Amino acid sequence: MSDAVDVPIDDDVIRLGQFLKLANLIDSGSEAKTVIAAGLVRVNEEVELRRGRQLHVGDIVAIAGHRVRVAAV
Repeated sequence: MSDAVDVPIDDDVIRLGQFLKLANLIDSGSEAKTVIAAGLVRVNEEVELRRGRQLHVGDIVAIAGHRVRVAAV
């Protein structure tokens, strides 16, 4: 698996579904719902099934061989 790429956010937290779209890992909110419900998304190496999971700076999200890190602006 590749090294994590930093994706900056404007606030202190962001919801998982929003972050996947911001990081260009998915195209839409409905796609986020589908891939999360299918157990295809990991947050900090653990499968995450909640689209509304709040992510904080430093969290690492992995999907389909891509790893991205929540970063401060």
